[in-house]
Amino acid sequence: MKTRATLIGFSAILMWALLALFTAASGKMPPFQLSAICFLIGSLPGLIVLAARPQRVRLLRQPPKVWITGILGLFGYHFLYFTALRNAPAVEAGLIAYLWPLLIVVGSALLPGETLKWNHVVGAVLGLGGTVLIVGRNGFAFDEAYLVGYGAAFLCAFTWAGYSLITRRFEAVSTDVVTGFCLATSLLSLICHVMLETTVWPQSNFEWFAVAGLGLLPVGAAFYAWDFGVKNGDIQILGAASYAAPLLSTFMLILTGFAEPSWRIGLACLLVTGGAVLAAKDMILRRRTAVPT
Repeated sequence: MKTRATLIGFSAILMWALLALFTAASGKMPPFQLSAICFLIGSLPGLIVLAARPQRVRLLRQPPKVWITGILGLFGYHFLYFTALRNAPAVEAGLIAYLWPLLIVVGSALLPGETLKWNHVVGAVLGLGGTVLIVGRNGFAFDEAYLVGYGAAFLCAFTWAGYSLITRRFEAVSTDVVTGFCLATSLLSLICHVMLETTVWPQSNFEWFAVAGLGLLPVGAAFYAWDFGVKNGDIQILGAASYAAPLLSTFMLILTGFAEPSWRIGLACLLVTGGAVLAAKDMILRRRTAVPT
């Protein structure tokens, strides 16, 4: 069960690898407008399940702490991420925001029944090194003028790590509740859009397809898979493996002509893959031992 849940959680990482590609192809829609539409689409799978099985609606009756954690996690992360990108260069902001996998691995030591081992930490650090090569491929230039953006990016990393770790403590809460999180995030994003942005609609069917893809996968199904994975799987392995997302994202951009290949990508691949395998060492050995010879 734990291995299966970990693999389901990893499917979220695979879907997040499509985030940059679909975002690049979605046109010039402002971020909060895009977030409002995508999270509304992302809630549809859950709404369909609830419509088909009305008895599951009772699973949405959860304590306030569950709703606060979920809404702050999804909406808070995206609000801070967009704020960071508006107030600091994307390279530096993206790198800082992507500290969350390392924070999950280290913070998992505080969870009941979890033990932080050397291979978890080293695996996460190797993944971070690979991310630095990918995100910082054009160099870094930290500037005090962007402190607001850097601060938002740090808070962004802590927000998603905190959401993931706290969610683990709600393992008895059904993943159906993510549907409510997506709807609330869509509503709050709409409010931010009305207050802060000018509405811009997609200009072609291709852009609409990209928006739909965002809502169904990286800003939709991925959150259901991640919720199930962190509640029932190996959160330390998932934390370390999360560094595969920017690497896979870069590969997707290269395959579709949005980016160029380089030696950095090859080295990053070795670091991220090696780090993920190292972090998953215990799970891999357990599976090999369980297979009869």
